[in-house]
Amino acid sequence: MKVITVNTNGIRAAARKGFFDWLKKQEADVVCIQETKAQIDQLTDPMFHPEGYHCYYFDAEKKGYSGTALYCKQKPKKVTRGLGLDVADTQGRYIQADFDGVSVASIYLPSGSSGDEAQARKEVFMEHIMEHFKAMRRKRREFIFCADWNICHKEIDLKNWRGNRKNSGFLPHEREWLTSLFDDVGYVDAFREINQEEDQYTWWSNRGQAWANNTGWRLDYHVVTPGLVESIQSASIYKDERFSDHAPFIMEYDIAY
Repeated sequence: MKVITVNTNGIRAAARKGFFDWLKKQEADVVCIQETKAQIDQLTDPMFHPEGYHCYYFDAEKKGYSGTALYCKQKPKKVTRGLGLDVADTQGRYIQADFDGVSVASIYLPSGSSGDEAQARKEVFMEHIMEHFKAMRRKRREFIFCADWNICHKEIDLKNWRGNRKNSGFLPHEREWLTSLFDDVGYVDAFREINQEEDQYTWWSNRGQAWANNTGWRLDYHVVTPGLVESIQSASIYKDERFSDHAPFIMEYDIAY
């Protein structure tokens, strides 16, 4: 199973930069998209419903904001939109597809970088979705949670970690939240199972020369149930083209679904 996750920072903008031309060549089984920034009635062009995929969108109520999507080669047995939480569901931040024995979700955690109010919303979301993650661990199935987490876990996961210790996305309690997700709840950072290298980033600020200098953050993760660890085959960050301020993050698993 080849699974791609990408924050498009506006799916129409990414399309203009060649995202769908690239996607055609990937032969992915599931594509998880965050930050579509569009309503479904704005996506009538066949481009946004790629041939060979069952496409599911979950839009934010506010136009031009947030939103997630899933493209699935195999038709899911069930698609779930939302978490039963206002800050998640009115902003289209969670969509999940269930297949035989495995579920794949596209998740867009809020950013807290614009101020205290935004950080407070982020933390309400984190608290609520942690309970969801705990509940999913009790189910007899495997999960792949693909997300723009808007959090870097460890110092290795961002270039300028010293200067960001008081900034949203690398606050001590945010990092501890991810540690708890891994150590206490039992999920696994799939990328770090097979790649322990430095300078592995998926997001770069549009300011200055962040992209050119690879001054980035690893914000986009596949978080999986431990039963999938042995199935991990490869992981890659696609940087040959730039469709967004995030790079597509691709993982392959030896899973029959």
